[in-house]
Amino acid sequence: MEKAIEVLIDSVGDADLKNIGTKILIGERVTFDEGVLLFEKASLPYVGALANYVREKKHGDLTYFNRNFHIEPTNICVFSCKFCSYSQLYAHREAGWELSINDMLNIVKKYDGQPVTEVHIVGGVHPKMNLDFFLKLVKQIREHRPDLHIKGFTPVELDYMFRKAKLTTEEGMKKIHDAGLMSLPGGGAEIFHPDIRSQICDDKVNAEGWLHIHRVAHNLGMHSNATMLYGHIEKYWHRVDHMERLRQLQDETGGFNTFIPLKFRNSDNDMSHIAESTITEDMRMYAIARLYMDNFPHLKAYWPMLGRQNAQLTLSYGVNDMDGTIDDSTKIYSMAGSEEQNPAMTTAELVTLIKQVNRQPVERDTLYNVIKKYDAEEAPAFNPILN
Repeated sequence: MEKAIEVLIDSVGDADLKNIGTKILIGERVTFDEGVLLFEKASLPYVGALANYVREKKHGDLTYFNRNFHIEPTNICVFSCKFCSYSQLYAHREAGWELSINDMLNIVKKYDGQPVTEVHIVGGVHPKMNLDFFLKLVKQIREHRPDLHIKGFTPVELDYMFRKAKLTTEEGMKKIHDAGLMSLPGGGAEIFHPDIRSQICDDKVNAEGWLHIHRVAHNLGMHSNATMLYGHIEKYWHRVDHMERLRQLQDETGGFNTFIPLKFRNSDNDMSHIAESTITEDMRMYAIARLYMDNFPHLKAYWPMLGRQNAQLTLSYGVNDMDGTIDDSTKIYSMAGSEEQNPAMTTAELVTLIKQVNRQPVERDTLYNVIKKYDAEEAPAFNPILN
């Protein structure tokens, strides 16, 4: 494969793009300006082939997924992000939902005896669901099922909880970590640059606050993920600026597991007039993310947002993780204009999806410890909840 990449690089007429390809081939870091150049001038076949080379060098054909389920405590939110199709402002809370601690524990108990490894907790920022509320929730989940990895709460939620409790980030993170929170998802990052953030989500935690919460989590020994919302009003250099800030924090802490580009969807929100990115642009985004985020071990595609076939396609453009089976109670995807109106996939379906493009499915836990590798002829047994 390396020889084929050398031939591809030699065939490129642009000297700068050829130089970037050579750097990637020998494992040198792509600079900020080179990242912008890849977006502006590189063809999809070029960045795709380079991204696939890096992906296979790191992971071969291994493609990860996990068995997880989501809890969404509420869609009522004090913030008013322009791109959001999910939340209801607190003033209009009659159109939303609020789950009690018992409601959420009952969701957890539905999976008793099932081989799920992770519960993912994320939702709106409800003024009455404070830090004490979530400390009780996390403690009770931990007491009920100690083996379940609790991944939850974006910096948007955590920042609000900590400020309301009059705690520093360090104090608040220690409290919730001690209660049983084990890792953070990557949400709430959107686009870091203030020129864009001020237009799409001005009233919630800024880039520095988001990054600091993840830094503190990493320093506590917690891992986390990172996202970027792309394909709306940002320019290419805003994307690279966002990835650069994440890359610098990863150099500092090493605490990120995976980077997740999130496609902007224009259904039923205040940015509905903005056209969505094309599938070609989506694949370019994933490929360049793989090339730029050289210190992130994993690149994930959320299949509910892209659709199954498009997510399958990303496995040739640098992606090595397909997220999870995801329980069908998950509303955040379908309400945001997801390609999948019922965002649940059986384990057998997910394994088959990965095998269809000649990749090897690997069931993992949250921290990418391997639970099971599926061979070519092997498929998981049917399960009435997980399948």
